Amino acid sequence: MRLGKREVPVERIKVLFVCIHNSARSQMAEAFLNHLAGDRFRAESAGLEPGKLNPLAVEVMREIGIDISQKKTQGVFDLFKQGRLFNHVVTVCDEASAEKCPIFPGAIQRHHWSFPDPAQLAGTHAEQLSQARTIRDEIKARIQKFIVEVSKS
Repeated sequence: MRLGKREVPVERIKVLFVCIHNSARSQMAEAFLNHLAGDRFRAESAGLEPGKLNPLAVEVMREIGIDISQKKTQGVFDLFKQGRLFNHVVTVCDEASAEKCPIFPGAIQRHHWSFPDPAQLAGTHAEQLSQARTIRDEIKARIQKFIVEVSKS
């Protein structure tokens, strides 16, 4: 009889993505990190003033095979009251809204990544979708870079 090596579960790195409404950018970032590196990271997202999930975010994520349509928005202060701790907290507000993005206490590392707000996109639906795709792709690229950076440390 051969005894196998006992596997010790690896503690995943906890990451919180924060924005104003938790309706688009933070939801996309959470979904990308969990999709691309869910074996090493556990991502969540929250907002200062949680709103409704942005339909543009749902649509552009669905285009690439990631369904966020059932995600609920949540408040950052609710997570804080629960005593939740994170290794990294990343604000994803655009520069104009950055001063409104909350700082989540207790994080080991804080980051700010500026992305335009899909709720502020103008033009026809097709034009808004095109702009939302650009934001989505920028978020994905930043998440991929983050995974590499954190994995090196």
